[in-house]
Amino acid sequence: MYVKEVEVQNQVGLHARPATFFIQKANEYKSSIWVEKEERRVNAKSLLGVLSLGIVGGTTIKIIADGADEQEAVDKLVSLVESGFSE
Repeated sequence: MYVKEVEVQNQVGLHARPATFFIQKANEYKSSIWVEKEERRVNAKSLLGVLSLGIVGGTTIKIIADGADEQEAVDKLVSLVESGFSE
């Protein structure tokens, strides 16, 4: 299991379009991936799950992965969040 914390940089947070980019990137990996905000953890490959966290700009989240490509998955998703979702 590999975990990293990251602060959401963009103003709107993980709302519709950024959440879609995030989920598409998460789905590129075989590992199980979760997003955690405070005490709630959801599947990072689920749009409804990610949107249900209500993540806004300035929020610190944890990205957690478990599997063969866990470290690469977490590092790439952290980079995506840090870039403000501009690929």
